[in-house]
Amino acid sequence: MEAEGTTILPIGDQFAKFTSSEFHLSRIWREFGAAVEWEIATKQFLYVWNPIRSILIVPLLQFSVAVCVIMTVMILLEKLFVGAISLVVKIFKLKPEKRYNWEPIKQDEELGSSVYPMVLVQIPMYNEKEVYKHSIGAACALEWPSDRLIIQVLDDSTDTVCKDMVDLECQRWKSKGVNIMREVRNNRKGYKAGALKEGLKHDYVEACEYITIFDADFQPESDFLLRTIPFLMQNPEIALVQTRWRFVNADECLMTRLQEMSLDYHFKIEQEAGSSMFAFFGFNGTAGVWRTKTISDAGGWKDRTTVEDMDLAVRAGLRGWKFVYVGDVQVKSELPSTFKAYRFQQHRWSCGPTNLFKKMAVEIIQNKKVSFWKKVHLIYDFFFLGKFVAHTVTFIYYCVVIPLAVFFPEVVIPFWGVVYVPTIITLCKCMGTPSSFHLVVIWVLFENVMSLHRLKAAFTGLLEAERVNEWIVTEKLGDANKINKPIVIDIMEDDKLIDSQLTEPCIPKLKKFKSRLSDRIYYSELIMGIFLLFCGYYDIAFSKKGYFLYLIVQGAAFLVVGFGYVGTPTPNS
Repeated sequence: MEAEGTTILPIGDQFAKFTSSEFHLSRIWREFGAAVEWEIATKQFLYVWNPIRSILIVPLLQFSVAVCVIMTVMILLEKLFVGAISLVVKIFKLKPEKRYNWEPIKQDEELGSSVYPMVLVQIPMYNEKEVYKHSIGAACALEWPSDRLIIQVLDDSTDTVCKDMVDLECQRWKSKGVNIMREVRNNRKGYKAGALKEGLKHDYVEACEYITIFDADFQPESDFLLRTIPFLMQNPEIALVQTRWRFVNADECLMTRLQEMSLDYHFKIEQEAGSSMFAFFGFNGTAGVWRTKTISDAGGWKDRTTVEDMDLAVRAGLRGWKFVYVGDVQVKSELPSTFKAYRFQQHRWSCGPTNLFKKMAVEIIQNKKVSFWKKVHLIYDFFFLGKFVAHTVTFIYYCVVIPLAVFFPEVVIPFWGVVYVPTIITLCKCMGTPSSFHLVVIWVLFENVMSLHRLKAAFTGLLEAERVNEWIVTEKLGDANKINKPIVIDIMEDDKLIDSQLTEPCIPKLKKFKSRLSDRIYYSELIMGIFLLFCGYYDIAFSKKGYFLYLIVQGAAFLVVGFGYVGTPTPNS
């Protein structure tokens, strides 16, 4: 028999018998004129709740635990597999130059520059006034005979000032003898895919054997073509040479450091393993060289999803073409340093792949040109695990199932499934950037926060919901956000006046900005943060499962992001 004044039992246990003295609720009801007996109301609630709880909720939650643990093990095996391949490649120094024919292009006095194939460099851009000079300048400085190289700037800008700036920069390089073309469309149909597709329709492109693509914030080294084109020239089965991204602003803030950890793993481990084992991986959309013939053979650029690069790569792979990743060739680029820009980027990167899988699953299964195991790699490893399961487990398991388990003592999560397996997966993924190992805990917390948006975007693509074709160009801050860096304007003497006037609109970005709290609040993160903190408190007070150590810290991470204290603040954040 329980003493009067006993505290309430956990929600997951059978409720104790309530008396009118507990919480004095009966007196409160009487004062408000409600003729309701609290004890009777509680019994009636339990009469309905207990069957629902025991028949539906607990079994459903336990089933969710089992599914999530299985998915986690699937991810672990995949990480160990690609990690082992990458390790073997590194230990035995199985570089692409050893696996494929590669020799530098030999000079010939009689043939002259004709020994070099015609190359087209495409630079798609949209209102990129902070970085346009970097990409155009780097492309124009590539070591390649000028009569065998065409620079094509695909300018979809709608900002008239930016359009004038880009046009002026192109004219400046043209006056120096560079074969540079600025192509402008009347609309933005198909976004980047549409621009690339239109760019290939010009007559001068027909003579180009290879096509290199650089986004507006990418700056290749001058020997980029000399190190990549020989793979395509000497190996007719190769369709794509993908190089590695190197981030110029990785140390700008904590968020860019965390992004670097994720992307370094993608390039150093995943891309290396895909290239070495299957001669296939997803094209990263930039810093790569395509065989022109392959693009037409695969059906050209398509704008049916927001991942036109992956779309082309999958179609080319199904045609039997091989891809090679050259990690030693690195191209400088910029990471999104504002949380708003990063969210938009991650939505596109997570929504597009699932939408593409929905459109191509049957085509992959019915394909006759590739082996059964390559189909398995495409469907299971590339799409299912990498683009859907990873997002699902990260959010559903770590941010929903584990927190809810504290309310139900019967729901048991194996210790190895909640500690050992996730720890090994984390260690595998952080090996791409050993110098940032001390940030691994913060990285895990941030990745869990981002999984909310990635999972939502993945389902948006799978269900083709409202934002499925949303394309928002990732904001680049360029040098304009580096307050202490002196302004250097590289202009021709004749263009001095007009160039300085056109550059003026960029100057306000140099001012320090303090955004209002209301402008940077993210409500979904705040709701998740409050939910996790409540679960952590409940674990401390009642269930005693020990999950509170994780739940409180993860809840705090959601709140920090929810209040906008992450990334670089800008007037648009």
